[in-house]
Amino acid sequence: MYKVGFISLGCAKNLVDTEVMLGILTQHNLFITDDPQDADILIINTCTFIDAAKEESISTILQMAEYKKNGLCRSLIVAGCLGQRYQQELLDELPEVDAIVGTGAWHRIMEAVDATIQGHRLLLVGKAETIYDDSTPRITTTPEYSAYIKIAEGCDNCCSYCVIPSVRGSFRSRTIPSVVREASALAARGVQEINLIAQDTTSYGRDLYGKPRLTELLQELVKVDGIRWLRLLYCYPKYFSDELIQLIAKEAKICKYIDLPLQHADNEILKAMNRQDTREEIEILLAKLRKQIPGVVIRTSMIVGFPGETEEQFNNLYQFVEKQRFERMGVFIYSQEEDTPAAALSKQIPEEIKQERYHALMSLQCKISEELNLNLEGQLTDVLIEGFTQENPDIAYGRSCREAPDVDGRIYIENAGGLQRGQIVHAKIVQGFTYDLLAETLPQE
Repeated sequence: MYKVGFISLGCAKNLVDTEVMLGILTQHNLFITDDPQDADILIINTCTFIDAAKEESISTILQMAEYKKNGLCRSLIVAGCLGQRYQQELLDELPEVDAIVGTGAWHRIMEAVDATIQGHRLLLVGKAETIYDDSTPRITTTPEYSAYIKIAEGCDNCCSYCVIPSVRGSFRSRTIPSVVREASALAARGVQEINLIAQDTTSYGRDLYGKPRLTELLQELVKVDGIRWLRLLYCYPKYFSDELIQLIAKEAKICKYIDLPLQHADNEILKAMNRQDTREEIEILLAKLRKQIPGVVIRTSMIVGFPGETEEQFNNLYQFVEKQRFERMGVFIYSQEEDTPAAALSKQIPEEIKQERYHALMSLQCKISEELNLNLEGQLTDVLIEGFTQENPDIAYGRSCREAPDVDGRIYIENAGGLQRGQIVHAKIVQGFTYDLLAETLPQE
């Protein structure tokens, strides 16, 4: 029995692809190992979103290649977005790699394993036009109480800075029954938190049903026994309907947490980015969310240093963030990605200016985040226990509905003896910091 080591890089959408490929491999009686030193076959599921992601992917490939020289590894396979984007070029420039499996060929991962074990090198890419469903084997790698469900794949938005449509294909949704069946199966295994993901979650269903159907999907998912929290990630503003807002507001199972990537707030920059919304439309939506969903947490992402971004346009963005006071915000430095329309634009911003703007915006957000967290002191919340600190096993850490897995801060609980991973406890926030919170448990009802 061959042992397979799998490394997953990039976003949660990529992680689901990894879990599906793991499911296929285990169906063919391959053993999965966490130790690359012990693996006969090493597979890296790569990311190519921005320069930093590409560099991490290449670095990881070269690190894993050392196990071919000095370890048991007989086959090194590169899967995912980097392989789909660079294909033969990657195979030619990295002789250590035995196979490339692109995003259009994830279902052929076993073919790559068989061929490379026999000494062949091959390229499997194909057009990215498939998506897994509830009948596809999948091995979840997240904690037993939490899982991601990919409800759609690909993207039709074609933002001028982004390579996703070229490596992930056009937007394609799963059916409502398929998503509900997968959620039900996960809940039956003890999963309490379902995080719904897609490249553009609010567009869910447009391709299958002729209009967005995220609201209808959620209406079915809240009926699934065992699910405590349903979280929406990657919600683009354009199709964030009034009906969706009302459903989030009234349904206890749906986290009052909106992940809303906005990218900028200056209309000229938004237009150059080929974004579908204006600042005025965004402000109207944010006002609705704040008014109709009491206590809502809004997470967003912004890009600084887009080609042609003037000091005045950056200041427009800065003032927008200062006014909106987002609970969560990530900032990206614009990455000039080849074969994107933005890469060909004149007036590319010097790196030092991009860095200055990044640090200015992040400093502002740190200040906002700390102030908002201080305001939470004394509030009550449910906390999902995720583990215990290495320094002191009597200090637990976890998340509430206000924090998404992997990207947001933690809630720490002292005197946590007797608590268990996956347990949801009632707690009181006693201290707020820039990103994290300190809480104490309350008597359970």
